[in-house]
Amino acid sequence: MECFSLDLPDQPETLEQILVDCRDTLKYGVRTGHPRFLNQLSSGLDVVGVAGEWLTSTANTNMFTYEVSPVFVLMEECLLKKMQSILGWSDDVGDGIFCPGGTISNLYSILVARYHFYPEVKTRGMGVLPQLALFTSEQSHYSVKKSAAVLGMGSENVFMVKCDESGKMIPAELESSIVTAKEKALVPFYVNATAGTTVYGAFDPLNAIADICQRYTLWMHVDVSVELFNFKYLFSRACSVTWNPHKMMGVPLQCSAILVKKRGLLQECNDFGAEYLFQTDKNYDVSYDTGDKSIQCGRHVDVFKLWLMWKAKGSEGFGSQVNKCLENAEYLYDQLQRRTDFELVLKNKPEHSNVCFWYIPPSLRGQPPGPDRDARLHQVAPRIKGRMMEKGSVMIGYQPLGDKVNFFRCVFSNPATQQEDIDFLLDEITRLGDI
Repeated sequence: MECFSLDLPDQPETLEQILVDCRDTLKYGVRTGHPRFLNQLSSGLDVVGVAGEWLTSTANTNMFTYEVSPVFVLMEECLLKKMQSILGWSDDVGDGIFCPGGTISNLYSILVARYHFYPEVKTRGMGVLPQLALFTSEQSHYSVKKSAAVLGMGSENVFMVKCDESGKMIPAELESSIVTAKEKALVPFYVNATAGTTVYGAFDPLNAIADICQRYTLWMHVDVSVELFNFKYLFSRACSVTWNPHKMMGVPLQCSAILVKKRGLLQECNDFGAEYLFQTDKNYDVSYDTGDKSIQCGRHVDVFKLWLMWKAKGSEGFGSQVNKCLENAEYLYDQLQRRTDFELVLKNKPEHSNVCFWYIPPSLRGQPPGPDRDARLHQVAPRIKGRMMEKGSVMIGYQPLGDKVNFFRCVFSNPATQQEDIDFLLDEITRLGDI
């Protein structure tokens, strides 16, 4: 970084230097709003969302009490009710709270599920409980294991359920894992299903999983990486849902919500009634003091930018935005099928906005399948990704999965991405791969 110092001075810099530092920060940073940033689901740049973030920062208030954040608290309640109705939950059930990211939302789901079955854990600790078992697919987000570790249940007690070739959890394997856990004297209590897995974008069979959860009296959570406008009412049987508007809805980071079907459970699980914040004799309905539903005290206002974008787009606008991303995924899939220098990881059409593929350089195109070819192909994606980062022309992720060597994972969430950007991506991979 030329003439850009990260060192912090003892004396204040001039305003001119501060402006230069702001420009340099953007200059050297990654432009996640660019239509050729295809590295993560949280991409794009929505001007209404940015305006909402600016107003939120200007207000600079906290979400813990109605008295300091009345409008934002009411907005959160309105948004949560709208989101619950899209899930197919009735108005008289359901609760939720906005969280700092999907990992924390998933952690909340395990926290409230444990409290639902064993409320004594709140005061007496894990020592009075049996050894609990959790279940999630082998292609689910890593936050489930991390949450089990944070909550004292242990990552080894998370059963990673086998998936089929398309990345969906196999219901029979889930039931087999539950039986195995019981044979080991563990107590099953929680199942995490995924709607749009991180790598393949696969949807677990939610109804079959719900049947198993009902049969064994287990809490069913759904970790949703899609946006629900195009998939309404698939989630009505879930006990809790993670919904991340900062993904395909394009809301500026961060914006995530945990939605819980049982009203009051979040409050019961987390409240401690600090008298300096949550007095019961205030001159308004203290149920609007939502801070005791949270494990945080200070909580950033994440709702206004989403509320403002919903006003600007409407539900139909968000649905169209998601459709555009799905169309881009299908276009990329079609282009890859037509080319001989690329190979699809999954032969079926993408279920979501994820498309996974290998680039086959000229030196490997005539080589038969086998360990030697796999070892060399494994090095292709990292090398091309490194050249991409040095050149700054486009950005896409890669990873191995199971017995599959490193492949590219293109995930669409930016509605500004056009077909010509997809064509550029494939041509650029070819150019950089042939160096």
